[in-house]
Amino acid sequence: MSKVSSGNTENTRASKPIGIGEKDCPLCKGLGYLHRDLPIDHPQFGKLELCSCTQNKVMQSKVQRLYQVSNLDVFKDMTFDNFHISGRSGTHDPNKTLEVAYQTAQNYSQSLNGWLLLIGGYGCGKTHLAAAIASFVVSLGIPTLFLTVPDLLDWLRATFENDEQSYEERLDEIRNVRFLVLDDLGTQNATAWATEKLYQIINHRYTLRLPTLVTTNQDLNTIDERIASRLQDRELVTKVQINAPDYRNPVLETVASPISALASVSDHRTFDQFDDRRSEKLKPDEQHSLEQAFYAAQKFAENPTGWLVLMGTFGTGKTHLAAAIGHYRATLGEEPIFTVVPDLLDHLRATFNPHSSISYDHIFNQVRNADLLILDDLGTQSATPWAREKLYQIFNYRYEAKLPTVITTTLSLDEIDPRIRSRMLDERVCQIHMLIIPPYHVSKRKNK
Repeated sequence: MSKVSSGNTENTRASKPIGIGEKDCPLCKGLGYLHRDLPIDHPQFGKLELCSCTQNKVMQSKVQRLYQVSNLDVFKDMTFDNFHISGRSGTHDPNKTLEVAYQTAQNYSQSLNGWLLLIGGYGCGKTHLAAAIASFVVSLGIPTLFLTVPDLLDWLRATFENDEQSYEERLDEIRNVRFLVLDDLGTQNATAWATEKLYQIINHRYTLRLPTLVTTNQDLNTIDERIASRLQDRELVTKVQINAPDYRNPVLETVASPISALASVSDHRTFDQFDDRRSEKLKPDEQHSLEQAFYAAQKFAENPTGWLVLMGTFGTGKTHLAAAIGHYRATLGEEPIFTVVPDLLDHLRATFNPHSSISYDHIFNQVRNADLLILDDLGTQSATPWAREKLYQIFNYRYEAKLPTVITTTLSLDEIDPRIRSRMLDERVCQIHMLIIPPYHVSKRKNK
């Protein structure tokens, strides 16, 4: 039986300066490599191999690289652990379709057996489950791509003006990646070119039986029949219908427009219900940042003028303050619009569907001209050229028209589109408040 040694051979001593292993590792003593004691005629004689401690580090590095190229950055907080199986309290899901979808998604993530099709309306959890599956698969070191269908088409179009990667290379990458997630099928602009590209990708993966996940809010009868027929192959595709209502906007079905007014925001998000976090004994500068943001939001609510930007990490109260501003104005008889930025873009894309009852121009102008617009979570959208351009058009119009706008974001100024950032930095129009407090839910756990 061969032995493994970190020992005193010439080869091992030569590798010592590398020092890439764990310093307390009992096998390699921190070298990162091992020298196997083999017979001289063995084909592996004299060769070094990675120690198990180094293999773990290499695997972590590989996973991190895969995560970066998978397009999952904006969905990093969507995991199985924080998925609400019961949906929103009080919502109607008599057949517990959300629970079925959750269990099916978990099982699929561990096997990648065939295809998974998730069907349901806005906010029912499709994208969250798809992202959770993709993140789990990436953690196993499996190459993955997560793309909304409109973004996929933008990604392909971008190669026409990009010398770094050809159209053929990018199409081949999408068609053959080990695991592909296509989110929001049916919200793309249904041109002949777009339909043909989608068919080519889906048919290629169908023929080779490559693991693929598709989400859609469309009836399959409204999708290109060639694609629909493949999605209905029961031998390959597991179909899950989610009937849960919109988790983010539970009253969305009761309003005439897909862009909800403030009624869609939870009623408890008012100034009176805002937690000033004094019981948590925040640091003086943290408490000061919270109080400054609170008073700025109150003042803005009383007299909406210019822009108010609330910045900070998740769970710091930005959305609560933004919603409180909207609720205050609503009590005065106004109709502010509150929308999460990714949802806004989803609604705009949905109008491209030939069966949409509402036009793109209607929604775009409704948002652009709102008396008070509250844009929550800027930066969590997928940053495609189309998405960046639509957001810039909205921001630029409201900047030039000096229309009251509230923006929340977890991004730093350096991470924001330079065209939008330059308008935010205009102190004549915009005031910026940074909440430097720790996330609310983390702090509460510490106090328990």
